[in-house]
Amino acid sequence: MAGDHRLDPHDERVARFFRDRHLATLTTLRADGTPHVVPVGVTFDADAGLARVITSGTSAKARHVAAAGPAGTPVAVCQLDGRWWLTVEGRAVLRRDPESVAEAERRYAARYRTPRPNPERVVIEIAVTRLLGSLPTGTD
Repeated sequence: MAGDHRLDPHDERVARFFRDRHLATLTTLRADGTPHVVPVGVTFDADAGLARVITSGTSAKARHVAAAGPAGTPVAVCQLDGRWWLTVEGRAVLRRDPESVAEAERRYAARYRTPRPNPERVVIEIAVTRLLGSLPTGTD
């Protein structure tokens, strides 16, 4: 359908785009409702329906997500490569527990590189509600 950019999380094109080493932007909301956009590395777990971003617990993005509490807050993560793009929309919560941090670090290392040690590390865990994008079909 023309103009419909919704993607299936289990589409092989989505998996391939998330295997490639793309940086992304994460958009969180400040207390006054204005957007805060920063570059991040992101990983995606289609089976769990989760995207994860590791960061320091003192970062603005972590503070914005933490302020929302356990109900989470709406966020968007967008990665692009030339004319191809993929946006993850969902509700984010902050995870501080060692198991969540270790899992997010493991996934980050598999996609990008082993993250430097950071005792203040936390995970922004995004329960994905929608994937939007325009990805190559293999013939593009």
